[in-house]
Order: sequence, then C-alpha cells, then structure tokens
Amino acid sequence: MSALGRTASAEQVAAVLEREGARARNGLLGYLPEGGPQAAFYQIAADYPRRAGKGMRPALCLATCRAYGGSTENALPAAVAIEMLHNAFLVHDDICDDATRRRGAPALHVEHGVPLALTAGNGLAWLALRPLLDNVDLLGSALALDVLREFDHLTRRTIEGQAVEIGWRDGGCGEADIDSYLSVVLAKTCWYSAIHPCRIGALIGSRGAADLDAIARFGFFLGAVWQIRDDIENVSRQVRSGADFGGDVIEGKPTLLLVYLLAALDADERAEILALVGPAGSTSGLCAPERIERVVGLMEKHGAVDYACAFADGLAGAALAEFDTAMGHLPDGPDKDFVRSLVLYLRDPVIRGR
Repeated sequence: MSALGRTASAEQVAAVLEREGARARNGLLGYLPEGGPQAAFYQIAADYPRRAGKGMRPALCLATCRAYGGSTENALPAAVAIEMLHNAFLVHDDICDDATRRRGAPALHVEHGVPLALTAGNGLAWLALRPLLDNVDLLGSALALDVLREFDHLTRRTIEGQAVEIGWRDGGCGEADIDSYLSVVLAKTCWYSAIHPCRIGALIGSRGAADLDAIARFGFFLGAVWQIRDDIENVSRQVRSGADFGGDVIEGKPTLLLVYLLAALDADERAEILALVGPAGSTSGLCAPERIERVVGLMEKHGAVDYACAFADGLAGAALAEFDTAMGHLPDGPDKDFVRSLVLYLRDPVIRGR
C-alpha cells in the first residue's frame, strides 16, 4: 500500500499539490534575474508566480513522470516551463477579461498598467523556452524535441481556445450549447491544464514508451471536471464572497451553468440575461452586484448548479475509467494514487487558488 493509499484524502492530495507547486515556483523564480538593469521588470514578472496557486499542472507533470518510473529531476524543467506559461496566460487573460483581482490581490495590469503587465506576460512566455533548452542536456536531443513538440501544441491550442472564448463572449453567448462549451473547455483548459502536463510527464518518465493517446483521453475528462467545478465555485454562495463571487457573470465567461440557464429560460428572460452578462451588461443600468444577483438567482431557481454538479460527476466517472486504461497497468505507488485521487478531489467544490 502506498503512502497515499489507493484513494487519498483531500488533505493528502492538497499537501502534494502544495509541495509540487512550491517546487515548480521556486524553480521558475530561479530563471528570473534578481539584479541588473532590468531587475524592476523581472520583479513585476515574478508577481503572479509568487502568489500561491493550485499547483496542479506541475504536480500532474511530476507525479505522472514518477509513476512511469522517471525522476523528479528529469521532469522539473518541463514542470517549470508549464508553470511559466500558465502565469503568462493568467496575465494576458486578466487583461482580456478586464479582471481586477488575481489570487487575492490586484491584477497585474491594475497595479502596474497594461503596457508593463502585457510585457511581463510576454516575458514569462518567452522565458519558458529556457528550461526546455535545458532539457537537451538532461534528456537527450530526441526526447527533448518530443517534449518541445508537446509544448508547441499546448501553446497553440490554448491561444486558439482563448480566441474562441473571446469571440463567444463578445457575441453574447446566445448561440452557445453544451457541445460548443466542451469544445472551448478542451481547447482553453484541458490541453494545457491536464492533458499536456500528464502527457509530458509520461513521455519523460517512460522515455517515449507511454500510450499518449490514452493519457490524452484521461486528461480531457480530468480537465473538464476541473473547469466545471471552477464554474460552480464562482457562483456558489457557500464558497465565494466579495469580489470573487460572480466574476464569470461580469466577464461574460462561457460556463456550463450559463449555457444550461439560457436553454431553460423563456425568450424574454433569455434576452434579459444576455443583456446582463459580459461587456454588454455594463450598459444595462444595473451595477455589477445587481447583475450577478439576478443571473445567479435564476441559475439557482432553474437548477443550473445541480445540473453542473451532476454533469461533473459523470465526467469524473469517465476520467476514472480512462485512468484505469491509461495508467492502471503501472505499479502501485504514491504518484499513481495521487493522479487517480485528484479526480475525486476535484469533484468537491471548494475554493482553491487559480
């Protein structure tokens, strides 16, 4: 029996996430110069990485690598690169969404202005190449190139997904359905948050022998559960408060709850909701808290939260089935158990940093 057991508790999973997230953040900060003429800029670039987040992406990469027989040292540069890209995406997302806060503090563009924030995001994205170059000596040129190909796909799909999400938001979400929602989730969340961290870890740990297609199927369901739970938490009165509560409504994020609600409403209420969410809602005459209360109230009335919870539970079951196909043959151990238990952990709608 492994240290975590076949099914780890939420506290045990959280401890692994904290440990591996800190490991990746420390590695990331090591790539940011502390002195020199541009020291002030790199301090701005280091702002988001210094704010504690979930740690899921590096944890998935490192744990999957070890589950396949690899070492932490071999996968750490890739985990650091993933974390760098994640923080770069967050900076840019906050600018696109006009978000005011991130991880309990002012968003980078609010604190330092859009030009410096945009430049910091660009810097983090470009600096992600440095640990990938370090992989050449560590892993050998052939395997390092395979890892680089994974990053190429990760970056391209995430940027494309962001573009689709912006177009959907600016179009008012009126044509959205569940299939299009899942398409956005696959492109925007699943590839870079779950599929590629697992694939890269498996690629390194197995030295290229892992079935990456099976890993991708597992990662899709895991990433979709993750995104839907984040949707739920954003409008949950039990776990959200203050500026965080209902932010997806104000930003016009395409969430499963909103898709379900729009399908459940009559024509008049549907038109009202479309006039309240996203950028168009700023001209509605209602302040942000009033807009949130109206939309969330209708979500509660029509059972959108219950529907999303049930939908996520179904996806979690599919994720566990795909996990058994992709990784069930691996020797039992704490890392294999962690990856499996993460599915169950994400079913619980509790606040965790982004």
